[in-house]
Amino acid sequence: MEIEIPELSLVLLIGVSSSGKSTFAKHNFKPTQVLSSDHCRAMIVDDAVDQSVTKEAFSVLHFIAAKRLAIGKLTVIDATNVQHKARKSLLRLAKKYHVSAIAIVFNLPEELCQTRKQQRLDRNFGIEIIRKQHCDLQHSLKHLKQESFKQITILNSVAEIDKSKVKLVPFTCNMRHVTGPFDIIGDIHGCYDELLILLQKLGYQTQFTNSKLTVIHPKNRKVIFLGDLVDRGPKTPQVLQLVMDMVMAGKAFCIKGNHDVKLLRKLKGHNVRLTHGLVESIEQLQTTSLNFRNQVIEFIDNLPEHYLFDSGKLVVAHAGLPAELQGRNTGKVYEFALYGKVIGRDKSGFPIRHNWAADYKGTAMVVYGHTPVVNSQWVNNTICIDTGCVFGGNLTALRYPEKELVATPAKLTYYESNHFG
Repeated sequence: MEIEIPELSLVLLIGVSSSGKSTFAKHNFKPTQVLSSDHCRAMIVDDAVDQSVTKEAFSVLHFIAAKRLAIGKLTVIDATNVQHKARKSLLRLAKKYHVSAIAIVFNLPEELCQTRKQQRLDRNFGIEIIRKQHCDLQHSLKHLKQESFKQITILNSVAEIDKSKVKLVPFTCNMRHVTGPFDIIGDIHGCYDELLILLQKLGYQTQFTNSKLTVIHPKNRKVIFLGDLVDRGPKTPQVLQLVMDMVMAGKAFCIKGNHDVKLLRKLKGHNVRLTHGLVESIEQLQTTSLNFRNQVIEFIDNLPEHYLFDSGKLVVAHAGLPAELQGRNTGKVYEFALYGKVIGRDKSGFPIRHNWAADYKGTAMVVYGHTPVVNSQWVNNTICIDTGCVFGGNLTALRYPEKELVATPAKLTYYESNHFG
């Protein structure tokens, strides 16, 4: 059996002593990825089974786990973890560092574990210890699903344990191996004509083949679209078609924007308020085929909320992303990448957002959009390139790694806004 787990996780091995956790860990993870309570005891008093230093051992284990998770390293906890209290403190760590908590449970019969324990010269505690651990495990199994584990795998026999192999699954956002060069384009909002002009300014060649527009760059540069493809502007379906075709052809990457997600929910039949330009998108899409609208649903649904490129040197997210959330995959990451951090509302009801860029201390360059600015400016190695094309501003691109801004002005003011200009 293959156990797929996210490449960045906090993995708890749960089972009584002598249930095979350490052997499983040895076969499926790097030694440096595994934190063992026994090893932490040995580091303190040179004795892996000295229960008198259990508190200190787990303090060391939690300290190292925190350091690993903070810098984005897979961490495996090899301890019994059969009590809710022990798991709770580790689950808090996972939440603090925005990683998924994964449980792998070794649910073997108590008698087998007792027999194995008797055969181990390094385990001299009485049978009542394993009996208590087994009782705690059975109680935990009734409630494990109520705890904040993203994934739980229960292995009920030696055969299941022996046949199980762990496979680490990369996050969709992990494009560290893709180095560019890129042309990163800010919020389009249905401004198709300006998009074509900007692509040509960036050196892309466009041509129609069988009524389909193809876009390529002679030097194999690729586009990164920062989301908010839709709403407010005059040609949302055309923008969607072009972006979908470019992504499908391997000529571009795209991330979700909050407007894209709202349109997705509407197309899926959810009750969504037709505000902030959504009504224009719906009216325009009603002239397209059902097949096209289904393609749009699938496309937006599968977009990530952020990407890491070039060994993690470049991060793109629609509303930006602080260093501690980059390369992670939790609800908080999703919310921040799409909406930023809202700290209140102004008199008109518009969100007031925390200026995360002013506090940014990460090493990665972060390129984002979402909140339109008249002029793009660098702030602590971050830059917003939404320059309000749909409001009569510009459609802007950032060339990477050159850090050169290229823009084209809007042909018209397509949508009035009191919050731009």
